[in-house]
Amino acid sequence: MSHWSFSAPNLLWIIAVGLASFAVWLSYQNWDRSGRHAKIGLLETLRFILIASLLFTLLRPEWVQSIRRTTQPEVVVLIDRSRSMETRDILLTTNAVKSREEWVEANVKEQTWEPIARTARVHVESFSAPGTNRAPSMADPATDLSLPLEELLQRNNNLKAVLVLTDGDWNQGKSPLGIATRYEQEKIPIFSVSVGRENPLPDLTLESINPPSYGLVGEQITLPFLVKSRLAREVKTQIVLREGTREETKKTITIPPLGEVRDSILFSPNTAGPATLTLSLPVETEEAIPENNEQTLSLNIRLDSLKVLVVDSYPRWEYRFLRNALARDPGVEVSCVLFHPELGLGGGRNYLPRFPGSKEALSVYDVIFLGDVGIGPDELSLQDAELIRGVVEQQSSGLVLIPGRRGRQTTLPQSALQDILPVVLDSSRPEGMPLQNEDVLSLSTTGRRHLLTRFDADENRNEEIWKQLPGFYWSAAVQKSRPGSEVLGVHSSLRSASGRMPLLVTRNAGTGKVLFLGTDSAWRWRRGVEDKFHYRFWSQVVRWMSHQRHLSEQQGIRLSYTPESPQPGDTLFMQATVLNAAGSPIEEPHIEGTIHSPSGQTEQIQLDAEPGGWGVFKLSHTLKEAGAYNITIASEKHQRKLETKIVAVSPSKEKIGQPINRQILAEIAALTGGKSVSPDGLPELVRQISILPEPEPTEKRIRLWSHPVWGGILLALLSLYWLGRKLVGLI
Repeated sequence: MSHWSFSAPNLLWIIAVGLASFAVWLSYQNWDRSGRHAKIGLLETLRFILIASLLFTLLRPEWVQSIRRTTQPEVVVLIDRSRSMETRDILLTTNAVKSREEWVEANVKEQTWEPIARTARVHVESFSAPGTNRAPSMADPATDLSLPLEELLQRNNNLKAVLVLTDGDWNQGKSPLGIATRYEQEKIPIFSVSVGRENPLPDLTLESINPPSYGLVGEQITLPFLVKSRLAREVKTQIVLREGTREETKKTITIPPLGEVRDSILFSPNTAGPATLTLSLPVETEEAIPENNEQTLSLNIRLDSLKVLVVDSYPRWEYRFLRNALARDPGVEVSCVLFHPELGLGGGRNYLPRFPGSKEALSVYDVIFLGDVGIGPDELSLQDAELIRGVVEQQSSGLVLIPGRRGRQTTLPQSALQDILPVVLDSSRPEGMPLQNEDVLSLSTTGRRHLLTRFDADENRNEEIWKQLPGFYWSAAVQKSRPGSEVLGVHSSLRSASGRMPLLVTRNAGTGKVLFLGTDSAWRWRRGVEDKFHYRFWSQVVRWMSHQRHLSEQQGIRLSYTPESPQPGDTLFMQATVLNAAGSPIEEPHIEGTIHSPSGQTEQIQLDAEPGGWGVFKLSHTLKEAGAYNITIASEKHQRKLETKIVAVSPSKEKIGQPINRQILAEIAALTGGKSVSPDGLPELVRQISILPEPEPTEKRIRLWSHPVWGGILLALLSLYWLGRKLVGLI
């Protein structure tokens, strides 16, 4: 059925009729005065038609077609299959707990929709299921409430109603309220069942673990974790780390009521190879969901040979025990240079005949120890200091400073090492601070949590160990720590103008690290326990400083990058070090490479050389998506090639254990004339949908007053009238 519809007010109708009457009278008068000439009559008729058409347009006419459907209307049931539906929070009358998806499977059956099927066809569809075209990707699953509703409206013109079974966890796409407005215009109600609870069940959840990309044998590996509590009381418990069935370590944590704890636990691997670790929390008595108290992760443990260079003057006790500790470490290859003032360079097993005074000779070392040596004749030269600084800043090596009673450390600020020293030394007291009584090293707040000072996984127990360690009778004179340094330990009694005298200090220098230990008595930590703490401390120092250098390496080429565990959107800073066949840094303006993204795209990259001639090439690249990036870097001229994989892990938008979003479902239902209920209200909701009236006939409106074709017709009439007046000679 079709008819005209006008939206003009009555006053405009009166004006239009009056103007049309006046136009008729005026056209008749013009035709009559011309002697009733036929051409004038035709022209006046055209003018009246034009005026009448314009007046007709002002009345805002619309051609309305009413379309009555002959097919049976449809009701579509949309079921949320996203990961958040795995949340177990449906409490049954039997006190059993089911997941949201289990409840859907138990209640969504063919007979459920029988009342609706008597008056409409029922279609059941799923959305946001992983691996389907309605989920963004397997790497980043999410729930888009707007997309399935929009697609449904586009492909179906006979909808009676829509029923959505979901937890309302909308975390991607446009606001569903926008598409709900279109449903309201089409007079199609949206009903919903909010599957789940607004208030989560009492529970403890081990949310996440963020391990490093690899670990070394003997290294203290930090495993950060997040624990969330939905219990109304404070929980003091122990988190336990196991490898297989063997308990590795445990840590006491206190979780506030309805709060969370971000902490870390240490793992010290003893063997190389893949390690499968399990981190778990004991189940509390009132917990409803015990299975989310545990997570398993895999970690690649490597037995790399770390090269260490120890440089000192006299074979003091600190030097002897440090050398022995490093030599007995199976993962360390130690070399020594001893500048004995009276006897000349020391010799023997693992001794070098001279200081490695070239880039290719020094860059092989992961960590350099400088003892009671300085700048001067028969010691280090200014060129040696420049090389040490270069290998730290450019090659990601570590530098450890252990001054002695000769005071030679006060000459280091006169060299290139000045800017990378963690502390400001008191040059007026090069002999240091001798003590009559034994004093100890006190950990700072930062030091209590730092990896280097961990002798026990429990922080309180670890602090007690440090308090019980044998002390020292001498320390270097230090004015203060430099900006950007981290003070891990201070003198327990002596103070400077800036506060407690810092004695254990770390600092980043370029891509490397620097550590300052202001006492020569760490060897005394062996008293009564042999090598338990002394060996462990220096083992942790060497591996902590070497970690970045060994992220990825092949023969003659090494790649380090930050952040080590990137996320989509992060900028990845890559640094490649390339050596030629002789072990010298190559001298090229750049090297080439490729990045193969998770989506299959391959991008050519170019790493530009850093000044200084260290064979270092850098590049920053933004990771736009989650997944594994296969990176290849090569120097064909020098036959060097490295292939590695970096995984960008996106934080999951789909959180298991989150409460439902009932508000958004209620707003959609209210906007469209539907209803939102809890799971218990599903039968009543089905009954209400079954008695909905038939969809009203669809109206198709053609707005003539704003249609471009009608505008073209008016323009054509105006042109024709103008030409007609010229032809009859009136202009």
